[in-house]
Amino acid sequence: MSVDMAITLIQEMLWVALKVGTPVIATAFIVGLLISIFQAATQIHEMTLTFIPKIVATILAMIFFGTWMFIELVDYTKHVFELIVQMIR
Repeated sequence: MSVDMAITLIQEMLWVALKVGTPVIATAFIVGLLISIFQAATQIHEMTLTFIPKIVATILAMIFFGTWMFIELVDYTKHVFELIVQMIR
């Protein structure tokens, strides 16, 4: 394996990780931001008000984007295994 191939593989790995993780992290961030604005406006600082909506939103995001995330990870894994087979030959 050449250095260029290793760098390309690492770049692809980081890109796939970013693509797969972004929807769930962005959902949790947006819900957390909205809850923080609500808490600042109403002066309600209940800890469960922060965690439960973020957990529910994260689970819903994983259900909604789960199929797409799984397909992306399987495609990347197939690509890596194909490269392994090519390197062996």
